[in-house]
Amino acid sequence: MNIALKPLFLVLLAGLSSSAFAEETTKPVTEQLVDTLTQLSGGPHAKFRANHAKGIVAEGVFTPAASAAEITKASIFTTSNPVTVRYSDATGVPNIPDADGNAFPKGIAIRFNLPDQSLADLVCISVNGFPSATPEDFLGLLNAVAASGKETTKPTTIEKYLGSHPAALKFVTTPKLPPESFATQAFFGVNAFKFTNAKGETHYGRYRIEPMNGQKFLSPEAAKAADANYLMNELPVRLKNGPYSYKISVQIADAGDTLNDATVTWPDTRRVVELGTLQIKNIKADGASYERQVMFSPLNLVDGIEPSDDPILLARPGAYAVSFGRRLQ
Repeated sequence: MNIALKPLFLVLLAGLSSSAFAEETTKPVTEQLVDTLTQLSGGPHAKFRANHAKGIVAEGVFTPAASAAEITKASIFTTSNPVTVRYSDATGVPNIPDADGNAFPKGIAIRFNLPDQSLADLVCISVNGFPSATPEDFLGLLNAVAASGKETTKPTTIEKYLGSHPAALKFVTTPKLPPESFATQAFFGVNAFKFTNAKGETHYGRYRIEPMNGQKFLSPEAAKAADANYLMNELPVRLKNGPYSYKISVQIADAGDTLNDATVTWPDTRRVVELGTLQIKNIKADGASYERQVMFSPLNLVDGIEPSDDPILLARPGAYAVSFGRRLQ
């Protein structure tokens, strides 16, 4: 099997010894994930995240749609609230070129700043789906990437892994086009949440964040010629000319849909309910300092939203906390 590995956002193998990636069975899987991500990026990189290290922070406001109340009583979606938004490139490499194939998927983390000083987060990526259904499987993928660093015999460890894990193969071979701007990139919540409205009615759903003016991507020629920091540089220029917006919606699961497996996407025929409009107004003045001191978590929730039993979702805060603790050292 001859698999092109360029789309795999964590293939940063040059010069790395496979012995450095031996499984550390005495550590929790969440810590092992951070360890392997750090080594794949050539780290540790002091003060940076183990994944999605490179980013930029903006500010804006969320305005609810009337239809949001059909799905949830959550205050983040039924009242207008200021938000802080961090965009990011994948991997733990702080200076990875924005158009590099390894810098995907892009990330967006939205923090709702509520009147009572409480916080809630929404964390999504630019691909609708995930390569692994469990944190153990995701660690297996990362370890397979790591073990393939100096292999010359075919098939390599990562080729064997992808050959036996169709969801991971689909994820890494799905085209990931460089956007013209973070403002022209859609984002997806790959994990399901349970939403409850004021009547006590419940639905499971996944987030969708879509640019109001549609998605726009660079041509292959433009991507090759793009500056290493073109996304980070473009956004402040764009915002000087005015705000831009996204529609935030939730895709509702039908009876029988898989709720706890991030590798399984739902058909586009499923009902989509608009939650409201996210308007980005300006770059945060102290964004560089802010992003180093803040940990976004998909389980920072408010009444009206609960997590599903998706093991990837439940593991994310633990891995983030390990990375955050190291970042503060």
